[in-house]
Amino acid sequence: MKKNWIIFLCLIYTSFSNQRNDSDLSIGFWNVENLFDLENDPDKRDDEFSLNGRKRVTKEIYDLKIKNSAEVLYDLNVDVLGLCEVENRKVLNDLNNSYRSRNYSIIHYDSPDERGIDNALLYDKDKFSIITSKPIKNNLGRDDKTRDILYVKGLYKNSALHIFVNHWPSNYGGKELAIPKRKSTALLIMQQISEIQKNENNAEIILLGDFNEDPTDENVTLLYDLGFISLMEPMIGIPKTGTYLYRGKDYFYDQIIINKALNEDGNLKVINKSIYILDLPKYRQQEGKYKRYPYRFWAGNRLLGGYSDHLAIKINVRKVTK
Repeated sequence: MKKNWIIFLCLIYTSFSNQRNDSDLSIGFWNVENLFDLENDPDKRDDEFSLNGRKRVTKEIYDLKIKNSAEVLYDLNVDVLGLCEVENRKVLNDLNNSYRSRNYSIIHYDSPDERGIDNALLYDKDKFSIITSKPIKNNLGRDDKTRDILYVKGLYKNSALHIFVNHWPSNYGGKELAIPKRKSTALLIMQQISEIQKNENNAEIILLGDFNEDPTDENVTLLYDLGFISLMEPMIGIPKTGTYLYRGKDYFYDQIIINKALNEDGNLKVINKSIYILDLPKYRQQEGKYKRYPYRFWAGNRLLGGYSDHLAIKINVRKVTK
């Protein structure tokens, strides 16, 4: 069965047309890299990004971060967008106001993450309507404080679509410590998915996020037991391709993961060849030691003035005509 899925996904890149129908639903994800406001929240570890913090952020620097982030949204141009590493509703409002091509509606919940970073969903209400949404608390199997998983159920052309926006624990502090945390997160999502499928047998589900793992790594592959597959997997091994670069190696930490119901006899279908990484030259450093790395906004406490250390991704979904 897994082999058949890989063959299907390879066809995405080798067959059929990539022309988008204006009525299709475009869905994207982006890790914005530390989109913080200028306020020092005593309950969060956000001091470095506040006024008078060690990064020496000014209003002008904050405005530049918002402007550059809005540029990514313009280039990506999607109807539904999952975001991670946003601090609060204020920065989302500022971003939305700066991106003048659309007027997104916003779904966001403050999470207990110690740094104060959250997940969010922006959506065009003319293309996608919301049925329900909630934050899924993730205590990592103990009493840790981390960002919630954002769950949204909505309607596209009267067909329900379940969306999970993820930002799994990073390898900060050591990979050996992080892997069990990501396993706990994967199991939590699997539990949530199983509950959905009990009530909706053919539920069409999409996972967006920075999973801090490749599609073939052990915790992402746990999702495959429920009939999911990462749409990024066929790209593994293609030279100079990825969404994140670390020590010269490309990774596909940013992924779109779907279940088979989204492509087998369902009401919705992923459009062939629509998988896309926003990998324009301006989003990568063009010279120096870190040539080809994503052009990030900060390098430690040094302002580079780029965009993010992650590249944005998207896909198109179409209503099936029966």
